[in-house]
Amino acid sequence: MASRLNPYISYNGTAREAFEFYRSVFGGELAMNTFGEFGAADGPDADKIMHASLEAPNGFTLMGSDTPEGMEFKPGTTMSVSLSGDDGDDLRGYYEKLSEGGTVTMPLEKQMWGDEFGMVIDRFGVSWMVNIAAPQA
Repeated sequence: MASRLNPYISYNGTAREAFEFYRSVFGGELAMNTFGEFGAADGPDADKIMHASLEAPNGFTLMGSDTPEGMEFKPGTTMSVSLSGDDGDDLRGYYEKLSEGGTVTMPLEKQMWGDEFGMVIDRFGVSWMVNIAAPQA
């Protein structure tokens, strides 16, 4: 497998719900393991997600986990997940689904550089940027 770049997102006890939501948006295979499955069955984090991975059919990969007790949790205010490409129908659909229950911070519309671009913070506090490349002349 070649190297790849994908986001890894931390949650405050909502990783399972978030990844089930993202699977409903992008489709694909979802794998999740709890802290309890990896030796912490009696701990306070036993039912929390230690690692989740979503492999979507279009090649997208999302990974994440719940923040264990005792570690500081800072919502994702310093990171965004970028979705970009030229399949406008798919990208518009993702933008709409991610917007459900979230906050649109920039409507998806044509920008000065010629592409369609928009931003949304989903219902889990994750910031998303969507860029649809303008058709080449």
